[in-house]
Amino acid sequence: MKLGKVIGTLVPAVVADGMTGVPLLWVQPLDKEGAPSGTPFVAADGTRMAGSGQTVTWEASREAALTLDPSYVPVDHAVVGLVDDVQLDEVRP
Repeated sequence: MKLGKVIGTLVPAVVADGMTGVPLLWVQPLDKEGAPSGTPFVAADGTRMAGSGQTVTWEASREAALTLDPSYVPVDHAVVGLVDDVQLDEVRP
């Protein structure tokens, strides 16, 4: 599972076939501690429910295209879930 935080939204000038009504979000990848990790990217919101400031799970590459309906739309990243809470177990040596 990959975590990210929604940091903004985008409005496309042209919408590809199959992408009508699918929100596009700026997502900042997060590490397991919740700190920024990597460069922000654009993700299609398959849940159609994520909003700015929300923690989400996401997929990349071919798996991202499979999460939307219809499948195989032209996306590289897709939001697949909303995160309510992250709980890390204590690591024991």
